[in-house]
Amino acid sequence: MKPYPFTAVVGMPDLRLALVLSSISPAVGGVLVRGEKGTAKSTMVRALAGLLPGVDVVDACRFSCDPVEPDPACPDGPHAEGSPAHRRPARLVELPVGAAEDRVIGSLNLERALADGITDFQPGLLAAAHRGLLYVDEVNLLHDHLVDTLLDAAAMGRATVEREGVSVSHAARFVLIGTMNPEEGELRPQLLDRFGLTVEVASSRDPELRVEVVRRRLAYEADPDGFAGQYAAADAELAADIEAAQRLLPSVKLPDDALRQIAEVCASFEVDGMRADIVTARTAVAHAAWAGRTEVTTDDVRVAARLALPHRRRRNPFDAPGISEEQLEQALQDAEPEGPGPDDDGGGPGSGAPPEGGEAPPSEGGGQEPSGGGKSGGDQKPVGAGEAFRARRFEVKGTGEGAAGRRSRAITDNGRTIGVQPAGTRDGHPHLLATVRAAAPHQRSRGRSGAGLVVRPQDLRFARREGREGNLVLFCVDASGSMGARQRMREVKTAVLSLLLDAYQRRDKVGLVTFRASGAELALPPTISVDAAASRLDGLATGGRTPLAEGLLEAARVLRIEAVRDPLRRPLLVVVTDGRATSGADAVQRAKQAAGLLAGNVTSIVMDCESGKMRLGLAAELAEHLGAEHVPVAEVAADTLAGAVRTRISGKAA
Repeated sequence: MKPYPFTAVVGMPDLRLALVLSSISPAVGGVLVRGEKGTAKSTMVRALAGLLPGVDVVDACRFSCDPVEPDPACPDGPHAEGSPAHRRPARLVELPVGAAEDRVIGSLNLERALADGITDFQPGLLAAAHRGLLYVDEVNLLHDHLVDTLLDAAAMGRATVEREGVSVSHAARFVLIGTMNPEEGELRPQLLDRFGLTVEVASSRDPELRVEVVRRRLAYEADPDGFAGQYAAADAELAADIEAAQRLLPSVKLPDDALRQIAEVCASFEVDGMRADIVTARTAVAHAAWAGRTEVTTDDVRVAARLALPHRRRRNPFDAPGISEEQLEQALQDAEPEGPGPDDDGGGPGSGAPPEGGEAPPSEGGGQEPSGGGKSGGDQKPVGAGEAFRARRFEVKGTGEGAAGRRSRAITDNGRTIGVQPAGTRDGHPHLLATVRAAAPHQRSRGRSGAGLVVRPQDLRFARREGREGNLVLFCVDASGSMGARQRMREVKTAVLSLLLDAYQRRDKVGLVTFRASGAELALPPTISVDAAASRLDGLATGGRTPLAEGLLEAARVLRIEAVRDPLRRPLLVVVTDGRATSGADAVQRAKQAAGLLAGNVTSIVMDCESGKMRLGLAAELAEHLGAEHVPVAEVAADTLAGAVRTRISGKAA
């Protein structure tokens, strides 16, 4: 079945332009597409591959070496000058979110290396994507070890496999394209910065446009080949325009005035480092080539800044991406040379964007999760949080086997080697020395003669490694009237926001339970979207009595359900309260019983929000019933803890 035609996609001009500019100049660094589900992000990216010019590759080279400039270190090389070559279409290689590391970077056959002394390297997805496109759908869900691999390849243009003293390296230059739904979590800042351009997409609210999207999608599903044929001429014309822009690209000049504008804009938005300036300059040059010009103008810089800067101006994970149009125009004006210069309208084949076509098929059912969280009827308006600080690291007891992260100890595929295990137990990285030891006693009985070892599958040993895992951090927050003092609630929200920032950095899943008035509710089901939890926290109102028991029981229910859904991710319960229980005559007794249900089963922390000179110490009692660590809200900050430790040590020394 033919892919959906690129020019058949309705709307989304920014995304279309960003993809085209990355195709014209791969040095731009690829595109990150952010948007709600069902907005045809994947459809448009997959359609892009059919527009790209073909590439010349050396015959029988699994690493797509260019016959004009072959990789001197190619594992299939060296390739002699004038080696037979052929032309093939550009590839779009998809990297699955759950792919194993060996599948991504390639693998070495340890048995052949030991027995025959031959380095038998099987190339991975990075080799397949060389000189093409590497597409990661739901890139924000990618495991950390794969993110590290992508960062290395994107920075060096090479992929290197190191296994037990054997090293293989090959070229891996590709255009990285990722799609993501921000509701499901954000990207690590290091990977976010590696994307040259970013685009926000959303489904249209125009009924006529939505009708056209559905009409085209149904027509495509009824007759894919016939539908693609209707747009074949438009796609071919667009492909020819891209190829013409690629030929023009080396001739485009970037004058000092345009460079000054780029520097002024990047400085105005206070972006980190110099990558923003470089990417903006490359994008402006690509846009000029797309418009058929041989010199960059202010319009090219404006378009480049809108695409290259939104994701680079974020100061923390909870800042929304985007740039101010007024600030952009002011920065461009500040850098204007004396006298007005020409300001074109984009011109070129598409006036700054590819031919019209549509927001394609919202393939899988769209719609956004309704905002909200928190019951109405709060007695007091929400109080904002202060600036987040570096929080202490709280860990789950014991050693787990959950998703890779940075919080608690776990047996993982990456980390320090703490032992070996036979094949089939939990395969991972082969352990060379242990494998040799297992095979050595059997060499005579296996009839070994000459060099090399006779290795059987049962001899293989794999490294047992200890690293860190991400956990489920469930916040159970008291939103009753006793928490309602403005300064107190501000302090509490700041501490919780800091813990949320810590959870983001440690790749945790988070959830939010609140309790007030007569009951408790799940304000945010467990998710990896930490900024969603931050927004729910920001809108949290307070008021009413304190149903502490109901809050703990709701937390227990959520943890019980989540244990079935995600059994390997261990929970960390953070109860944020002053310890008071005022909902009914038996409120205190019920709270103790609810705490007893959780005690011993879940690692818990009680963040004590009680303040003032007269303190009842109820949160400390609750921590004792829960078997939890008791942490005053003022001691959540890592610096506060370090200062307290230094004070105690110096006091003993004195």
